[in-house]
Amino acid sequence: MLDLSDRLIVLVLAAALEAWAGYPDALFQRIGHPVSWLGALIAALDRGLNRPAWPEAARRTAGVATVAVLLGVSVAAGLALDGAAQAARPLGLVVSIAAVAVLIAAGSLDRHVGAVARALDAEGLDSARREVAKIVGRDPATLDEAAVCRAAIESLAENASDGVTAPAFWFLALGLPGMLAYKAVNTADSMIGHRTARHGAFGWAAARLDDLVNLPASRLTGLMLVAAAAVVPGASARGAWTAMRRDAGKHTSPNAGWPEAAMAGALGLRLAGPRIYAGTRVEAAWMGDGRADATAADVHRAILLYRVAFGGTAALVGATAVMAM
Repeated sequence: MLDLSDRLIVLVLAAALEAWAGYPDALFQRIGHPVSWLGALIAALDRGLNRPAWPEAARRTAGVATVAVLLGVSVAAGLALDGAAQAARPLGLVVSIAAVAVLIAAGSLDRHVGAVARALDAEGLDSARREVAKIVGRDPATLDEAAVCRAAIESLAENASDGVTAPAFWFLALGLPGMLAYKAVNTADSMIGHRTARHGAFGWAAARLDDLVNLPASRLTGLMLVAAAAVVPGASARGAWTAMRRDAGKHTSPNAGWPEAAMAGALGLRLAGPRIYAGTRVEAAWMGDGRADATAADVHRAILLYRVAFGGTAALVGATAVMAM
């Protein structure tokens, strides 16, 4: 495994590469993406091991086995990549930078959320609904303009933790094996970690483990947003801190409430709250106590706060790497 100073350098360079280039569409069309590969494996395990006729205890055990297989495959792949990087130093660092850039989503998240605001500005509500449907699971037809904007901001806050902070955290802690293991768990949770008749028992292990591995990143992301609010014009660090401490624990997720509440308090908004998934109304607590009538301008403000939070953190990580050399 690369030592910590190397991992710090790799992370900063990989984040910059991903923010600049993203993951090329042509490459995705040709070979897919590591997350889509994991998704295909999870789907195959779901078909093969999740038997509706089995009792709940057996399906839960099968779900535990599924997570074990995913962790084994992802850790083995990470060790292989780490081994290749070590064997071919210094050029092997390029392998690590490319791998980390593929597994982090800082720029991709920025672009997808920004597309919602740009669509609303340029083409109106129907176009914005189409864009927000790419990043949230709720029925876009039920969303008015304010709800579209809240959904985009909520997705930005939650995925800042799941898609950026968490994979970066586990890379710094455990290298590529840790980062790939995190992505495997997070992908499994998104696919099978639902409280439905099919996945309530089978997806139990994936959902519980995802809650655990996201715990440090969600708190860190909330704190990063609080810090960014102190320097972003019009944002409130005090509001972010107050909302995070007061409201994060009320969220239906043990982790999503931290960045969402911090974002809401920083921008003077209310986020989360009741929403509709697949025709079913989900009663959820509000994060923040500001305006619920979010606008495209608020989405742009949220993106600025996100950029300052993560750009500032990347600068600190880079400075730490230089000092450690």
